[in-house]
Formats: sequence, C-alpha cells, structure tokens
Amino acid sequence: MMFTRHRTIQWCTGLLFFEEEKKCSTWQAKLSQIRFASLKYTVFIRCISKFQFILPALQEGHGARTFPRVQISTMALKNNLMVAGGFRGELIFKYVGKPGVAFCTNVADDRNSITNAVDVYESPNGATRVTAANNDSAVKTFDVERCSLLGRFTFPWSVNNTSVSPDGKLLAVLGDSSDCVIADAQSGQEIATLEGHLDYSFSSAWHPGGHVLATGNQDTTCRLWDMRNLSASFAVLKGRMGAVRGLRFSSDGQFLAMAEAADFVHVYDTRACYTTVQEIDLFGEIAGMAFSPDTGALFVGVADRTYGSLLEFSRRRRSAYLDSYW
Repeated sequence: MMFTRHRTIQWCTGLLFFEEEKKCSTWQAKLSQIRFASLKYTVFIRCISKFQFILPALQEGHGARTFPRVQISTMALKNNLMVAGGFRGELIFKYVGKPGVAFCTNVADDRNSITNAVDVYESPNGATRVTAANNDSAVKTFDVERCSLLGRFTFPWSVNNTSVSPDGKLLAVLGDSSDCVIADAQSGQEIATLEGHLDYSFSSAWHPGGHVLATGNQDTTCRLWDMRNLSASFAVLKGRMGAVRGLRFSSDGQFLAMAEAADFVHVYDTRACYTTVQEIDLFGEIAGMAFSPDTGALFVGVADRTYGSLLEFSRRRRSAYLDSYW
C-alpha cells in the first residue's frame, strides 16, 4: 500500500474550520481522536500549546452545568454528535450544524481529574450512548437522548482509553495497567482480561467486523486480539521507537493505522494478515490521525509548536480493481 502527501494545512491559533470535504474532530497534546461524520471533509482543528478551546455559549440541559472556558482533552464524533471531554472532568455534547451546546456536566469525582477518552456508540437496541473515562478510575455511560447517567463502572487504576465494539455489546477498558479488561457495555461486568502487554495502555480500536480488537501500549507495541479466542494475542505489531498512542481501522476494515507518540505512523494491510505495512515518517509529536469515511484519505495531526499542521495523505490506487495502494 502507499500513501502520498496531498496537502499540509498550517495554523497558528484557535479553531480552524477547513471546509472542503470531511467532518472530523480534534487532537490534543497527548494523542486524541480525529473522527469523521457523514458530511464530507470539514476538518475541526484545535491548536495545541497555549491555546484553549472557548465555548461561546453553553445551553443548560437536564442536570447540566455551564463552563465558560473549557480546555478540551479529547473528542469523538458520530452521526453529527460531537462529544468533548475537558482537563477538569468536563463532558460536553454538541450537535454539528446546530447552535449552542446540547449538554454539559462534570463527570469526575475529582475536579482535577482529566477526561481521558470519550466514545459514541449505538447500543443493541439502537439508542445512542456515550462513554467517558477519567483519571478517577471510572467509566461512565450516558444516554444521549435524555442526557442522563446510565452507569458507572470502577476499576483499580486510572482509565486512559475505552472503546465499544461495533455491535455495542463489549467495552474495552485500558489504563495504568498492563492488562486490558473486556466488559459488558451495559452492566460493566468483566468478561475477560487480556494479558500480554508490559506497561500502561493508551489506545484501542475495534475492527468494523467486531472480531478483532487492537490495543496500544507504552511498551511500543500494538497487540491484536481475536474475540473468539482471548487466551493470547494473535499478533504483535512493533513500533519504531515510542509508545503506541493511537489506533484506527479504516471503515472497510482493510487498513489499521498505528501512531506512535511522535514521528511515525504505520499502516497495516489487514487482508495480508498485518504482514504488509507502510511506514510514514514525519516530524513532531503526533496529535491524532484518522481515515476518511470512504477510506480515500488519511489525516495526521502534528502538535509541534512551530510546525503544527494537518497532513492529508491521499490513497493511491494501482487500478480500478486493486484497492491496496495510497
């Protein structure tokens, strides 16, 4: 496979709305999410370093609180619902294209407890849910329609990342532990513990088919787990030099992108059993990355104070029927 640099978008401050073809969210100093909504190519970017994302006007909802100034720590976007977490435990819901904020509250027991990860998913009954993970060692689940707390699941360590399986049934929980917990997304009951990593974990991603989970760790590896046999990981993907801070499967399941904390993004071909890989070598801390919904492009955010930018890599195809080149 091959990626070719298509363009570089540079910015210096604030929030940039790049209106061309996709909707994606933001990145932060530590690797965060860049995600896409249904509309094509509007890119939401938050500048790193000293700048904060300012919410202009928050509308109070059911049990909501207002936050006149929020520093965004993580973001997710699905079906035009943008969910953001803050460095002081804030959780914010906003619908893209609608004015104001639908809901905002504080989800952390400790006000200094950062919201490390948020995820938007559909439950088996079709309802939209949101998970929020914090340094207070808890994962909270919210109903989006009612803006209400559905459950609170606690763990013996700070939670750095959570992700829900495509069918909405399984919850992967990773944090300040070498193990990854697979839990029931509705009850929080632990189903399995994945063992194999050597350090703390920071990222995870589910294959669209739901049968493979990828986990990224400080030990510079990504491990792949088959949900049908969780006794051991079936593959270990090695980074070049740093912790694996970001993982993304393409929407068609053909590619897995693995981002290190800085300088390197690795793209694996899942159809080649993850043995074929393209390494993208760039400069600076990697702030986030994601495939476009049609898998026609890969976006990588760079958080360097001087060279901070959004890099777009276009897919290069050999022919109309071969689909593995960028």
